[in-house]
Amino acid sequence: MSNSSENLALFPGLSNPALGNPFYYESLALRDGFQKIAGVDEVGRGPLAGPVVAAAVILPGRLDPKWAEKIKDSKQMSPRAREEVFGWIIRHAEAFSVGVVSREEIDRGNILAASLEAMRRAVKTLEPPPDYLLVDGLHSVPLNIPQRCLKKGDQKSKSISAASVVAKVYRDRIMKAFHEMYPCYHFDKNKGYGTRQHLQALHLYGPCPIHRHSFKGVGGK
Repeated sequence: MSNSSENLALFPGLSNPALGNPFYYESLALRDGFQKIAGVDEVGRGPLAGPVVAAAVILPGRLDPKWAEKIKDSKQMSPRAREEVFGWIIRHAEAFSVGVVSREEIDRGNILAASLEAMRRAVKTLEPPPDYLLVDGLHSVPLNIPQRCLKKGDQKSKSISAASVVAKVYRDRIMKAFHEMYPCYHFDKNKGYGTRQHLQALHLYGPCPIHRHSFKGVGGK
């Protein structure tokens, strides 16, 4: 990423976040002298099965407006659009990484701790390392790095949106692979979430090795 004054020129509207500038929080960090700003997000807190996955992304200093428009909250994108943006991110991002916390680790603790640990792992493996984090949600990543937590950050920051896409695509691929191992649960379609079809399969066959036994509806009360 180039010097902060150069980057600030790319992100107008600094004085008023209500203008909807999706680079507002990146711009504030650049103005404060930070250079390697990573967006961080996770997916998979709610499912009954599978891991929780987090991603961290440092976008390039100069972002093609076409791709800036395409990078959105992954929940607002079609699977095809997510795959397209995922491919662009892994080719053009200054850095990206993924952190995965298994079902076993989730069951040994709790899903919030697992989500934060996945984020920590993602950030720790970024190269070059970030000097500032923009984090989706209300809880900071347990690392000694300056950071800002943003409620619905995947809708407010392109860096967080990019992380949400990487985490979502990566986890979806994991769940499709698990579908090949345990096809009766239809993980390729439900990604581990408690759909009617998934709950019916749980009732018929019981949980498989990737189900979260501490979750209500699986083994928890």
